[in-house]
Amino acid sequence: MTLAISNRFPENPLLSPKDLMPSREGLEITCLLNPGVFTFDGKIWLIVRVAERPLQRMGILSFPILKETGIDIIEIKSNDPELIAVDPRVINYKGADYLTTLSHLRLLCSEDGIHFYEPEGYSFLQGEGKDEAFGIEDCRVSLMDGTYYLTFTAVSADGVGVGLRTTKDWKNFQRHGMIIPPHNKDCAIFEERIKGKFYALHRPSSVELGGNYIWLAESPDGIHWGNHKCILKTRKDQWDSKRVGAGAAPIKTSKGWLEIYHGANSTHYYCLGAFLMDLNEPSKVLAQTDEPIMRPQEDYELRGFFGHVVFTNGHLINGDELTIYYGAADEFVCAAKFSIQEILSQLKWKIEF
Repeated sequence: MTLAISNRFPENPLLSPKDLMPSREGLEITCLLNPGVFTFDGKIWLIVRVAERPLQRMGILSFPILKETGIDIIEIKSNDPELIAVDPRVINYKGADYLTTLSHLRLLCSEDGIHFYEPEGYSFLQGEGKDEAFGIEDCRVSLMDGTYYLTFTAVSADGVGVGLRTTKDWKNFQRHGMIIPPHNKDCAIFEERIKGKFYALHRPSSVELGGNYIWLAESPDGIHWGNHKCILKTRKDQWDSKRVGAGAAPIKTSKGWLEIYHGANSTHYYCLGAFLMDLNEPSKVLAQTDEPIMRPQEDYELRGFFGHVVFTNGHLINGDELTIYYGAADEFVCAAKFSIQEILSQLKWKIEF
């Protein structure tokens, strides 16, 4: 059995809900989740998903949704026979699904990669328009030719899709709308063109046919995507048997494009694994780890808003050192260091050279 090879920061968790202020009076921060990671202006930055909800009252379940006029609070009696509230993340009322929290994206920076703070002059990124009425989540950041590409999950009553915004200075953003329609998420854009094309990993899903698999897409401009190919599937009776999804942008190595991904089983136990794609033909998966490179094991990963979860969509690379920032138990932001070469050594090759 392959051992997990992560070296967690002793300072974990780096961020907890109590460390930030709610976006407005009457709301509370319930979760900090799954930060995108980038460097800018000589600092390390996180773009953290902040999930908020109204202060809860006895006998009432309340949650926010975004409208053109601002945030609207919906209140439902907890004993309402038409309310189904068995999952802390999603409820169903009168046949319609709602999120129990509303997420926005918030920028934090650090000089040392451990102690993060909110800098002045940088605004929140919030949902805008009908396709983002239930919030925006889990942003991945890729840098290409001086432009940062922000892919995130756009959530509404119509479904879950991939939204895109771009920026050069993190103060002015261009919105590109929904670039991949529902149901889709976990979109990570490669930080280098291959044969002149942009490439991205993404994760469509279906409850009727197929599964929660990782796909590859091509684009001439990073905005319009096509030629979709399924490249990595779930594995029966293994730790990633129920769903798999991309982490951050793939890492270019001499052996291929290395991708850190999350996988979960039927009990929603989330771990991290890795797979390797061909440098020139990324639709060819060359190798994959059998066992996770990181499992939830610390108390802050096992207990939280939704326990037994480690989930990443952001990292930094410094030579062989890979620093992964990750969400723990859907509540905390943490970090761990890995050796890229050690991860590569754990891969089981599908194609021999």
